[in-house]
Amino acid sequence: MYDITIIGAGVSGVFLAHTLAEEHPDVNIHVIDKGKPLVERTCGLQQESCICDGSCDRYIGFAGLGKSEGKFNYTNDFGGQLGKKIGEEATLSLMEEVDELLCSYGGDLVEKYSTKNEKLSEKAAQHSLRVFSTEVRHLGTQLARGVFQSMYEVMAERMTFTFEADVTAVTKESGRFSIDTNHGRFQSRKVVFATGMSGGEWLKFMTQDLGLRAGETRLDLGIRVEMRGNQLDAILQETFETKLHYINERFSATTYCMNPRGRIIRKYQHGLVMADGQNQNEEEPSQNLNFTLFVPRYFKNQDEAMAEAHRVIGGINQGQGRIVAQKLEDLLAGKPSIHLESAVIHPSLEAEAGDLQKEVPPLYIEALLEFFEALEGLLGEKIDCDTILYGMDSKFYEAKIFTDEHFETELQGLYLIGDSSGETHSLSQAAASGIYLARCMKA
Repeated sequence: MYDITIIGAGVSGVFLAHTLAEEHPDVNIHVIDKGKPLVERTCGLQQESCICDGSCDRYIGFAGLGKSEGKFNYTNDFGGQLGKKIGEEATLSLMEEVDELLCSYGGDLVEKYSTKNEKLSEKAAQHSLRVFSTEVRHLGTQLARGVFQSMYEVMAERMTFTFEADVTAVTKESGRFSIDTNHGRFQSRKVVFATGMSGGEWLKFMTQDLGLRAGETRLDLGIRVEMRGNQLDAILQETFETKLHYINERFSATTYCMNPRGRIIRKYQHGLVMADGQNQNEEEPSQNLNFTLFVPRYFKNQDEAMAEAHRVIGGINQGQGRIVAQKLEDLLAGKPSIHLESAVIHPSLEAEAGDLQKEVPPLYIEALLEFFEALEGLLGEKIDCDTILYGMDSKFYEAKIFTDEHFETELQGLYLIGDSSGETHSLSQAAASGIYLARCMKA
């Protein structure tokens, strides 16, 4: 019998378990994960395409998405609604603790930086743009792996880990939970679901079986942009990156994962292949800059959100991992691109030249072109016509299930944290939710 069982060893689960072990050393903790220990997560280390048979090592296993670039944004401006749930000051304080913990395991080998720029914010407002700001500790994949591996080695001496475990049922009887897995049945007084987006389908079935109903689900789709490396110099002179938000009565749009001198890579999630960005520290740097402009939409449930993602991105993929790209000049002229290479911009991802008007819903093209118009006003110059646009990128979210101020569901003793709660959408807020819950729980 365990006191607390955490299902999911991603960032929220790791920070929850670590804090519990530090502050409640007598608590008997069990961590279960569908994936592998970090040292065995090898997909993506040397190749772009997925080599996994089944669940991909890139997203599942100890540290979850934390080992993928390890970018921790410490802000309430974006990355979830944790500040609304537990208070903005409390959230910022918890994120400071997240950073301190990362640094205690070697994360301070890279400097923390800020994207705050008052002058830029004032100028952006004149062009219907808002600048989101954050403190950033960007570990990079190699350092992130080292930090989380060091955490694991300490944690493994204080708790039980069960990896490559398929949890087939969670039931509650006589005040205790039974957890059925391919490694046998475990019992626990309390259970925490911390499976994140990678465990979305599993979470849906588990919560339904336990009588917990999910609400609306958010889905972000957007076009990945690759432009010449100095295109944004006018707004990046004092910061490594910035996050811009554009809103009107029809939609809102926000830049995400801005990577100066970064590369476009393929991202594999939920059976879909998308255009993602990678920082210059990850591989050989390019001479380009990339980001995605995401437009959020809300659906009645997760099934509808995932169906839309598969309709749009799956339609582009055509079951072959196909990604389509087009030059901005051709998009504006209403003609397909024949080739992507130019004297100014060399594409960092091999994609099929084509016509995004035929591949991407009009909403996302409209949003991009309106955003570019506002951005040109902010920059004081035109966006280079050779800019390459990739269809498409996506961010997935869990359907929201009710939890109280302590992340406890309507079923006493069952908790949801991190992205599983629907409250956090970033590494930093997910980690902060783990620390927060550890202090709320009484074993």
